[in-house]
Amino acid sequence: MREDENVLCSASQYVQKYYFNERFDRLPESIKQELRIMCVLFTEDVGGILTLSFDEDGSLELRTQAYEEDILYDEIGSALKIKQIRNEKTELFEALETFYRTFYM
Repeated sequence: MREDENVLCSASQYVQKYYFNERFDRLPESIKQELRIMCVLFTEDVGGILTLSFDEDGSLELRTQAYEEDILYDEIGSALKIKQIRNEKTELFEALETFYRTFYM
């Protein structure tokens, strides 16, 4: 994790866990649940680890990574899936960026 970013949430297919940063507990439960479902489904579909974080400008970044020895990780599929999620969740991501810029910057 870079020093200038704030992780919102993350899911790992390797340890079958989901993490939500309590710093953002002010978000409505429905948003938290939507993020959880999105992250877990992503890692179940393509594997690896998905992390949503805010950069220094308040933009939401979706990053995926995998263990080097993970031969089942679908790198191309992960890039396509992130593009699909960005298209489907544009409104949610814009609202999250506004929320972050308003309350945390």
